[in-house]
Amino acid sequence: MLWPQLRNELWKLFGKKRTYIGSGMFFLAQAIGILLFQLGQGPYRALVRDIEHAGFPADHFVTNLTVASFLLVPIVYFLLPLYVSLVGGDMVAKEAEDGTLRMILCRPISRLRLLLLKWLAGAIFSLVLVLSLGVFSVALASVFFPSGGLFVFLPLDQIVGCFDGIAAWQRFASVHLFMTFEAVTLMSLAFMFSCFNMKPAAATILAISVFFITMILHDMPYFHDLREWFMVHHLYVWTHFFRAHIPWWRVCQSLSILAGYNLTFLIIGYSVFQARDIKS
Repeated sequence: MLWPQLRNELWKLFGKKRTYIGSGMFFLAQAIGILLFQLGQGPYRALVRDIEHAGFPADHFVTNLTVASFLLVPIVYFLLPLYVSLVGGDMVAKEAEDGTLRMILCRPISRLRLLLLKWLAGAIFSLVLVLSLGVFSVALASVFFPSGGLFVFLPLDQIVGCFDGIAAWQRFASVHLFMTFEAVTLMSLAFMFSCFNMKPAAATILAISVFFITMILHDMPYFHDLREWFMVHHLYVWTHFFRAHIPWWRVCQSLSILAGYNLTFLIIGYSVFQARDIKS
């Protein structure tokens, strides 16, 4: 019965209109950004200047992958946490608010199984959202820009990446694959708050607040020596795939810590949810 129950959770999740708010805003932001790169002289000249200052030919690296990547970073930094938290904070709290959770728990299914199925549905949503973000950005950028190499400049992480040929596509795909771990972890954080006795909006706001507090502390120069202690530092594991040489030991370290975060969020959420009186 695992697949029918998971299918039901996916049906409920993707049947809600608010599930598609994030995708719509992502696509709108990317479409506006790509049009500004194409039509506005200022953004285009700034991109060319950054590429030439790094010592690379601009005509070879002003491509669909480069433009899509430059738009991808701020979207992932600011919009992705918002919309995955919106979905994660909705999954349990909204059903408890509507009263449907009481009816579900009247059936012979454990609360642990119910939460795991809901979390798995949220993880699938996070994967679909990130992959659709990458596919749409490249598809739209390909309309206005030629295919070619990939140039990335991330000053906060001191990353200047330059890739050509099949390696450029491999790095772009790897970034999106490992970006899923950030989306799933933030969804799990909001999911944990959703298990508490609170409104869906409160669970979402709490998760976003935790993320932005850690991001602010992480980016302050005074706390540079403590960066690895903040959750955000490991959420950005995908940035390592823009480096010329991938530090696999850092990648594995961050993934293991993110796995610990997800497990901790699930345990806390289950412990609170198990103690709640929902059926009375």
